[in-house]
Amino acid sequence: MTKTKLSIMLCVFVVFMGSKGSSLGVNWGTMSSKQLSPKSVVKMMIENGFDKVKLFEADDKILEALIGTDIEVMLAVPNNMLQEISQNPLAAADWVDANVTTYCYSGGVKIRYVAVGNEPFLQAYNGTYLQLTLPALKNIQEALNHAGLGEDVKATVPFNADIYFSPESNPVPSAGDFRPEIRDLSIEIISYLYSYGAPFVVNIYPFLSLYSNVYFPFDFAFFDGPNKPMRDGKYVYTNVFDANLDTLVWAMAKAGYPDMKIIVGEVGWPTDGNKHANIQNAKRFNQGLIKHVLSGEGTPAWKGVLDIYLFGLIDENAKSIAPGSFERHWGIFEFDGKPKYELDLEGKGRSIGLSAVEGVGYMEKKWCVLNPHVKELEDLARNIDYACSLSDCTALGYGSSCNHLSVKGNASYAFNMYYQFKNQHKWDCDFDGLATLTHEDPSDDKCNFPVMIAQGHSVVLLHKNLLSIFLVILEGCIVFLLLFC
Repeated sequence: MTKTKLSIMLCVFVVFMGSKGSSLGVNWGTMSSKQLSPKSVVKMMIENGFDKVKLFEADDKILEALIGTDIEVMLAVPNNMLQEISQNPLAAADWVDANVTTYCYSGGVKIRYVAVGNEPFLQAYNGTYLQLTLPALKNIQEALNHAGLGEDVKATVPFNADIYFSPESNPVPSAGDFRPEIRDLSIEIISYLYSYGAPFVVNIYPFLSLYSNVYFPFDFAFFDGPNKPMRDGKYVYTNVFDANLDTLVWAMAKAGYPDMKIIVGEVGWPTDGNKHANIQNAKRFNQGLIKHVLSGEGTPAWKGVLDIYLFGLIDENAKSIAPGSFERHWGIFEFDGKPKYELDLEGKGRSIGLSAVEGVGYMEKKWCVLNPHVKELEDLARNIDYACSLSDCTALGYGSSCNHLSVKGNASYAFNMYYQFKNQHKWDCDFDGLATLTHEDPSDDKCNFPVMIAQGHSVVLLHKNLLSIFLVILEGCIVFLLLFC
């Protein structure tokens, strides 16, 4: 196919991709040591204007909290279920019945997509899910059709952007294509998705371009920085997001699907765990992204408003850090539902504070720190390693928010994180006699020593509830005395 014909096909793609309405979603991951109330989180999402959410698994409590709302849902089948669902249509039907049919009714949950797997073609998986994804996708969609939901709920597959590339000899979007070893299979999946009107979902992470390449131009990762533009024929690129997305656009056109709807399933910027992961960069990227995609200007290869799901909603302190310490810090909100920075979700450039999750209960304000009177510190390193292995010390890493602490400060941070993860049990603040409890907050202007949220009621809330009960009883006694004495 000639480049001229591809350009004509891209014109078709431009018309199709264009959208008059804006739509902003968010990924809600739940890999945390303590969970916030789903109802409170949903209330916060509504207050902030998120109208779409992508879930990584079917969580009954979250789905129940979404009943009756206008939030559209993309619900996921985890990778560890792909083998069973790919081999057994009944397993797919059971999953759809339990997690889609049960909630997808008038006045229920607005489930619009089922994500079959999560980045199953990721190179790091070494082909584990290659032969499972398409059969699983077909079984889920056929189960949706059989349940009478196929017109409204579409099965799709969220892919990582590593399924396509531009060759080193010509690193421009128009040279983009799918990876040779998975090209035929990728196109087969695309063809199946296209046959029933499902979108192609791709996850794009400009942060990872910067993280993985020390020579990557810093400002090219953002939307507002001075940088040397990249030229591709008549197209000019000023940021890596557009270049990445248009590489997919060209790959789609070469595959014969220039008019297929594309959704960006994950895109965002972390706030800790790396020298480039901080609140300033995260706000700069996310605000620039929102303004860019909702403006309708599109990318050089197409014009229109793109559907995106920001990654992510809330920090997840139990995620694997194999890819990097930043994995636990993608949230727009802290672990306790407090916003990290102002963000205008309408893309109009206003300074708007986000609404926090309400009604969060905390454990008592006390911290476990290194005992300042201890002189023998031979076992300090071993105890720090132990504490960090069972909690979250990613803020101590190179370039992170607590990287400036001394060795003793590192010990206090590690001990406190372990103590908080263990629900503030007194016996969990010992560490061979090296630790002690304090009611004085050891945090500084850069490094936060958190007090974790409580499971159920916090100590403070519990005390308030007990006081309320006591006052009610006292009031009853007074009334009794006045009436009968």
